[in-house]
Amino acid sequence: MAAAMASAAKFAVCFSNNMSKASVFKHKNHLLCDALSSKLPDNLQKRRFSSSTMRIVPQASLSPTTLENGKQDGSLDGGDTVPTPKVIIDQDSDPDATIVEITFGDRLGALLDTMNALKNLGLNVVKANVFLDSSGKHNKFSITKANTGRKVEDPELLEAIRLTIINNLLEYHPESSSQLAMGVAFGVDPPKEKVDVDIATHISIIDDGPNRSLLLVETADRPGLLVDLVKIITDINVAVESGEFDTEGLLAKAKFHVSYKGKAISKPLQLVIGNSLRYFLRRPTTEESSF
Repeated sequence: MAAAMASAAKFAVCFSNNMSKASVFKHKNHLLCDALSSKLPDNLQKRRFSSSTMRIVPQASLSPTTLENGKQDGSLDGGDTVPTPKVIIDQDSDPDATIVEITFGDRLGALLDTMNALKNLGLNVVKANVFLDSSGKHNKFSITKANTGRKVEDPELLEAIRLTIINNLLEYHPESSSQLAMGVAFGVDPPKEKVDVDIATHISIIDDGPNRSLLLVETADRPGLLVDLVKIITDINVAVESGEFDTEGLLAKAKFHVSYKGKAISKPLQLVIGNSLRYFLRRPTTEESSF
């Protein structure tokens, strides 16, 4: 996100200040995610894009995948243990595209429905890459905005991408609900244990060169978290230049490159950022009804 993210104003960029909690609702027997209480612009909601140019770059032999009634279906693990679903939104690796990576053991298919859902958000999947390793099958997409051809820099749209992917996991792989925060409200098998936010929340800031710092946040996941984190940071005039947001089961892990007036974050300001985030993440007014 280079020069476009040099200031907090530009990181309306990765992060604008007009942010609100995400909500999830049911419609026509499908879970739909709306990352804004005020809806996305009409041109993002109503557009339907034809298939964009996409290259599938296999890096390893894959298990056969079948599609039934347009739904994605992958092979299942041999055991009964449900793997931890992971959704990574990477703004660091590619200056021209947002990288999204989805892993759920070896259970995922081609994710054609997920790609179509992303296109309905006004996005193009310009490249798709599938590979296997010891942790399972990884589906990686390079995503750009359809109207500009550039990477996604609006935090509300980034959160909409994340919730859309999680929603599709719940719909096509309902067993994933036992491992996802959204499974509490919408899963067929909700998580058996609730994450203690006080225990799960960890915040640290380390130097990342003379002109910026690296902010690391780990906490219990919930809809709207990405948007809220960025709003808290930018509200105290700290610029978010780029970052990565990972959903790993019931936890969320964020990594933000941040600066204040073009410099690394000072020790006193680090305390302000840390205390502000802890207060917000741990306060009892964070309601489950946000699901």
